[in-house]
Amino acid sequence: QVRLVESGGGSVQTGGSVRLSCSVSAYTYTPYCMGWFRQAPGKEREGIAIIDHNGHVWPVDSVKGRFTASADSVQKTAVDTIETTLYLQMDSVKPEDTAMYYCTTMTQGESGGYCYRDSLGVIGSWGQGTQVTVSS
Repeated sequence: QVRLVESGGGSVQTGGSVRLSCSVSAYTYTPYCMGWFRQAPGKEREGIAIIDHNGHVWPVDSVKGRFTASADSVQKTAVDTIETTLYLQMDSVKPEDTAMYYCTTMTQGESGGYCYRDSLGVIGSWGQGTQVTVSS
């Protein structure tokens, strides 16, 4: 079981910055891939960045140089229980970045052993999301 809770969204002006956080807690669950995806009304889901099990980050081209995804080291807090926090630093935001942002994790079994950005929001688990609205 895994629980993900996003925070940090809100309204921001074009060119501004916002930092999203995602608290991850899990019982008898090992995250293999972690990342962020977004969903805007009338648009397709878009994988923003995926962090693989080696800590490598693979962002989508539309956010390269503007968004930075990162994660704290996974900490074992109790028997069969782990915690970590994901971050998405969003700089130089644009109106087209307006969307609901979700953090997500996948186990190795769910991912098939590969961390593909296109899998974000399709397989695995995700939170309730946090809204980011960019005004011009």
